[in-house]
Amino acid sequence: MGRFLAGIASCLLFVTGGVLLWQSRADGSPVAEAPEPRLAAAQQPVRLAPIPDAPSADPKSKEEKRFDRSDKDKNGRITLAELVEPRRKAFAKLDLDRDGKLSFEEWAFKTIGKFQAADADKSAWLTRAEYATTAPKPRPKKPACQCVQASFASTDD
Repeated sequence: MGRFLAGIASCLLFVTGGVLLWQSRADGSPVAEAPEPRLAAAQQPVRLAPIPDAPSADPKSKEEKRFDRSDKDKNGRITLAELVEPRRKAFAKLDLDRDGKLSFEEWAFKTIGKFQAADADKSAWLTRAEYATTAPKPRPKKPACQCVQASFASTDD
């Protein structure tokens, strides 16, 4: 217990000494004042062009944009048909017997086929490189403006 109290006392003395040393260095010579700025009398102030208005942000929220993408007929309501239509192609690819029902076997058949195609060394497990081949292909980006498409059309002549 005595060692503990002695350690605390020595720490307090050490901190006190540091504070006193710091204060003694802070009382050094004063810093000289900065010189007056030198401006040429003939120099005229620079006039800048007015800043144009910043473009306004899209007032629609993320959810409003998502709703508008699903509302295909733009009537302000989403029907069940509008909601499931984009997923029909993906479902049709998995529904092998075309009965309108997706069984586990149909799903497993496609998944096993995808796994076997990715397993290049036929080891029955995927390495990182093999698994990377199963990633969906990125969609090509649409050009931001019509000028890109027009320039391609003019070079075909």
